[in-house]
Amino acid sequence: MNKVVAGPDVAIADIMDGATLMLGGFGLCGIPENCIAALVRKQVRELTCISNNAGVDDFGIGLMLAQRQVKKMISSYVGENAEFERQLLSGELQVELIPQGTLATRCLAAGYGMPAIYTPAGVGTEVGIGKEVRNFEGKDYLMEMAFDADFAIVKAWKGDTMGNLIYRATARNFNPLMAMAGKITIAEVEELVPAGELDPDAIHTPGIYVHRIFQGTGYEKRIEQRTVRSV
Repeated sequence: MNKVVAGPDVAIADIMDGATLMLGGFGLCGIPENCIAALVRKQVRELTCISNNAGVDDFGIGLMLAQRQVKKMISSYVGENAEFERQLLSGELQVELIPQGTLATRCLAAGYGMPAIYTPAGVGTEVGIGKEVRNFEGKDYLMEMAFDADFAIVKAWKGDTMGNLIYRATARNFNPLMAMAGKITIAEVEELVPAGELDPDAIHTPGIYVHRIFQGTGYEKRIEQRTVRSV
């Protein structure tokens, strides 16, 4: 099956107001830049976004926050975005902060078809308020539900027309987990090749998980925090 679509606007065309989205990336590394730009152009609103972080003020998910397109953020780290902070403190934005390992494992559980996981992270803290606690061999664990996302939007280095994906270096972060977890998975890639050209042993996400794929353009690949030493 050829899963190739013409571009980001076609790929996200059926994402409507109120959808729940997973967006791959860590900081600004491996984020689906083209799809985010298309979502901004479409002006879809009331979104729930599941992402490790919320981008920065003028890039990544920060672009959607600036347009008031996001109703709720489910994230681990949000410290680089002043607009996010403003919306949170003013009550304009709902926020669920999750330990990073829990965020990753809830994605994994969704991909594996598991309804929930048990984790010690957050026991006895605000994270655990209102959640079921079970004791296993003398240790308490929180029950955390698998995510239920309408779409997973990921970015890979290479992909083929069957949807097989290869990530590169740090960009192999939340992308493989989220690619498994969405009801519909959209992948943008830097290089799109015919089926059969990728080394099967190098594939990180099998095409069975991917519904739409396109070759992106104009990647900025910004660095969130650049630290250099003086000569």
